[in-house]
Amino acid sequence: MELIYLLIAALLPALLLIYYIFRRDQLNPEPKWQLVKGFFFGVASACLVLMVFAGCESLQDESPTTLGSAIIQAFCYAAIPEELSKLLMLWLLVRRNKFFDENIDGIVYSVCVGMGFAGAENILYLISNYDSWVYVGISRALISVPCHFFLAVVMGYYYSLAHFGDAGQKRKNLCLAIIVPILIHGAFDSVLSFVSIVPVLGLIITICFFVFFKKIRLFASGRIAELYKKDESHFQG
Repeated sequence: MELIYLLIAALLPALLLIYYIFRRDQLNPEPKWQLVKGFFFGVASACLVLMVFAGCESLQDESPTTLGSAIIQAFCYAAIPEELSKLLMLWLLVRRNKFFDENIDGIVYSVCVGMGFAGAENILYLISNYDSWVYVGISRALISVPCHFFLAVVMGYYYSLAHFGDAGQKRKNLCLAIIVPILIHGAFDSVLSFVSIVPVLGLIITICFFVFFKKIRLFASGRIAELYKKDESHFQG
């Protein structure tokens, strides 16, 4: 029974955020089975990252001891492979998808992929921290899962701009669809690591983290609103 509770704790935050973005897609909602499909594509993206780093567990398990090593680990072992994997799955999901016909859809599908990744990652973290899975589950529900959500929103935003926007800007927006999430993800993980590396600056770093977190949230919210307004004006026109 406890394992069932663990799985619920791991998956519920991700599923709630999928429901949230689905509710924002009011003009022409995606079929629910497409959301489920996107979620499992996200699970596949997590499996892909695990396969890539299958022989590098010792490198990933080493705790960074300097700010430089924290940044390298945050980008090379988290941000770059994870965001590349999610973008690949997003592309596979929507490239021949007839339902991908609105600006907001890029965010909807990207969030489904991102939450599939976050859900799978949560299960692994909670099982590997079984003795304290309640604490780990709560902390990840409040920080890690929302971060993956914001990253997915940003990726989906630029992907939609590349798909529906000016053809001359397509390459630029496709690059931004991967570069911006990698930069945010890497910075996010780096700041988290700094607290343990420089405990004397823990309070300052913690404050910077929450300011950074708020900025990401506001940026993501703005991108959702922007694409929804584009679709709304199209429907009204």
